[in-house]
Amino acid sequence: MKSDDRRAALIAHIVDLDEDEALALVRQRIAAGDDPLEIMEDARQGMQRVGKRYEQGLYYIAGLIMAGEIFRELMELVQPVVEAQVTGHASGCILLGTVQGDIHDIGKNIVNMLLRCHGFTVHDLGVDVPPSQFIARIPDIQPDIVGLSGLLTSTYATMRETVALVRAETQHAGRHVPIIIGGGQLDEQVCQYVGADYWTDDAMEGVRLCQRLVAGP
Repeated sequence: MKSDDRRAALIAHIVDLDEDEALALVRQRIAAGDDPLEIMEDARQGMQRVGKRYEQGLYYIAGLIMAGEIFRELMELVQPVVEAQVTGHASGCILLGTVQGDIHDIGKNIVNMLLRCHGFTVHDLGVDVPPSQFIARIPDIQPDIVGLSGLLTSTYATMRETVALVRAETQHAGRHVPIIIGGGQLDEQVCQYVGADYWTDDAMEGVRLCQRLVAGP
């Protein structure tokens, strides 16, 4: 099976909630030396399509739960491969969470895993996180970077509020902590609207950005 065919097949297996075939194919791709980040991207696309089926009424909540379990198992297979390939030893502390009003966490979880693989300490607050919860953790964690995830356009106002409060909290403590927003619908215009320092819609690029920020000028 060609690389493009393997990629399309994995996406299809996830969309069809075919756990055994999806796991078997990931094992085959790992054995064949496929890029683990490419496998993760295919899994993300498959989950995105599952979400669309749910929105269309083709899947119910049980389908979402099943897809989430498949995704978790796939990530367990891929993570050791990613860790084995990592050569950098960057260190830093990241405060991460999906903003209030949004429960999407696939992209955030991928970023979390990649950051940890690259030597970062990650404090993941989960999903639907109110601004006050981010603020409450900053004094104890003293993060080098704050990462806010959001997929829904309806949460941009909350993201903006969170950015403003995080900025005020860190500046009050005499620190400038870079704020990165991440999500598939984001762009420079959204970044400017919410007041963040950086934005990304790519997990690995997000990790590289964190590495550059922690390394400094």
